[in-house]
Amino acid sequence: MRTIQIYDTTLRDGTQGEGVSLSLFDKLQITKRLDEIGVDYIEGGYPLSNEKDVEYFQRVRQMDLRHAKVCAFGMTRRRGIHAADDPGMQALVDSGAAVCTIVGKTWDFHVTEVLRVTLDENLEMIADSVQFLAGAGREVFYDAEHFFDGWKANGEFAARTIRAAAEAGARLVVLCDTNGGTLPEEIAEITRQAIECLAPLGVPVGIHCHNDGELAVANSLAAVDAGAVQVQGTINGLGERCGNADLISVIANLAVKKKGYQVLEGTGLPHLTQLSRYVYETANLNLRNNQPFVGQSAFAHKGGMHVHAVHRASSSYEHIDPAVVGNERRFLVSELSGRSNIVAMTVKHNLRQDRELMDRILAEVVRLENRGYQFEAAEASFDLLVKRCAGTFTPHFELLKYHIAVAADTGRDVVTEATVKLRVGDEIRHEVAEGDGPVNALDAALRKALNGTYPGLNEMNLMDYKVRVVNSEAGTAARIRVFIESRDDQDLWGTVGVSENIIEASWLALVDAVEYKLYKDQTPL
Repeated sequence: MRTIQIYDTTLRDGTQGEGVSLSLFDKLQITKRLDEIGVDYIEGGYPLSNEKDVEYFQRVRQMDLRHAKVCAFGMTRRRGIHAADDPGMQALVDSGAAVCTIVGKTWDFHVTEVLRVTLDENLEMIADSVQFLAGAGREVFYDAEHFFDGWKANGEFAARTIRAAAEAGARLVVLCDTNGGTLPEEIAEITRQAIECLAPLGVPVGIHCHNDGELAVANSLAAVDAGAVQVQGTINGLGERCGNADLISVIANLAVKKKGYQVLEGTGLPHLTQLSRYVYETANLNLRNNQPFVGQSAFAHKGGMHVHAVHRASSSYEHIDPAVVGNERRFLVSELSGRSNIVAMTVKHNLRQDRELMDRILAEVVRLENRGYQFEAAEASFDLLVKRCAGTFTPHFELLKYHIAVAADTGRDVVTEATVKLRVGDEIRHEVAEGDGPVNALDAALRKALNGTYPGLNEMNLMDYKVRVVNSEAGTAARIRVFIESRDDQDLWGTVGVSENIIEASWLALVDAVEYKLYKDQTPL
């Protein structure tokens, strides 16, 4: 078994992605999660670039990391000065990081046209920088920027740059496909040549790929097969332009699909899904449902034929057991569904295999989807639909009337007020509440009317609210589909409502959310 080092640069390269921003607290918390899962190296940031990264390196030293080494990122020294006098070099030393990763130019075009120094001076900048940091007691990784483009343009000079880093004391040379345009077969061949170049010096290579050709994962795997000992990338592939190699997919492929490799100490794989979603949530980004291995749709089955086959043998439509990476199998219902989907979705209801009932549920799904409903992200609404079709649904309350008023006060602040009139058992309850908007006000008024009877609602929170026009050709008379995501201390659930009136659609989804919570508290659904 070859152990492949996993080097995470989510906290530095990942934050260069559009819309990605992490606070100091976020970075420290992600560091903790990466260490727990068994990541070998965590690149914390560029200490010369901003005060947040400077403080990160101060704070991370106080953390009791179990396994990972924290790396500080920087560039080779500036031209015309000694490394000891360069602010960037000093910032790396002052960071206290045990490992320093520095990036230097490999492509002669970049040296002369972008950096605007001679080829020989670039070699001196590389050697001086590595030697200075190694002399300061740091483990040095050298990132050879634009390595593959540089090798193809001027292989002799590219080879001289990585040898200069190795001879000066770099422990690892990382080959970077910075523009993300190299193909896997090129990556493999050039990586082998780079390994041969550095073999006399005993310095191994790593790989750092960008995803501009959507090949970053494939390129990383090709480099590993060619002999690379480390893969650099980011969780979920975050990063500049099209992103970096997604370490989630790299790790899963190396650990499960390929043979002879070990990653994350051989134990971290079942936590991949949790880690992926934690990073999305921390960075306030939407989950990518179709993300391989860890996406919510990665093991979701919708077509009736697929569901029927998966019931017979899961491997018929799944390339791995989802539990291996901490994910789970999901069955979806829609107008494309067959009876197998309904059977799969209703197992937890302990309903007997009644073909007539299954047909009735399927017919209701088809009818509602023709009106604009979708149950793929609203399993709580589907669970209630099953209970209605089975005749086991008894509402916990009855709506008599609701009213929404929106007005601007004298200070031109918009005020929303909701009034609800409900029958709860034999009692009529009439409550009013204000909110930040119609849905918030309705939720507040509904809770006021129900909390005395159902205190468990205090544990429930609305987490997300999404609106979609169903039949846009109808213009302002179009149907509106509203999804509401709710959660309590144990679960997360989704509900859906559809109407030509956005308030009514919201009310329907809100009522389902509350009914689901109340049923769940009585008997787990």
